[in-house]
Amino acid sequence: MDLKEKIIAEIKKIYDPEIPVNIYELGLIYEIKVEKDNNVKVKMTLTTPNCPVAESLPKEVKDSIMQVKEVNDVDLELVWDPPWDKSMMSEAAKLELNL
Repeated sequence: MDLKEKIIAEIKKIYDPEIPVNIYELGLIYEIKVEKDNNVKVKMTLTTPNCPVAESLPKEVKDSIMQVKEVNDVDLELVWDPPWDKSMMSEAAKLELNL
């Protein structure tokens, strides 16, 4: 399993508080980039800017990525462009929510 897969596995343990689907399947993670020094750059969004976990969720994602022992550092950027919508969800998430 490569480092990116390990990171994704950690991210998949985090669930959106309002939707019973993990944030990776929801499509909230726009980009995961592992650099050669094992610094990880992540771009993520939230379902809405007023999401009740706007403060805690990015920190939770960063902390969970830091659990992967090979990861040196995490640079997490919260972005609002493109805005999230239901079309970004994986097929598994859509099935889970009967969409």
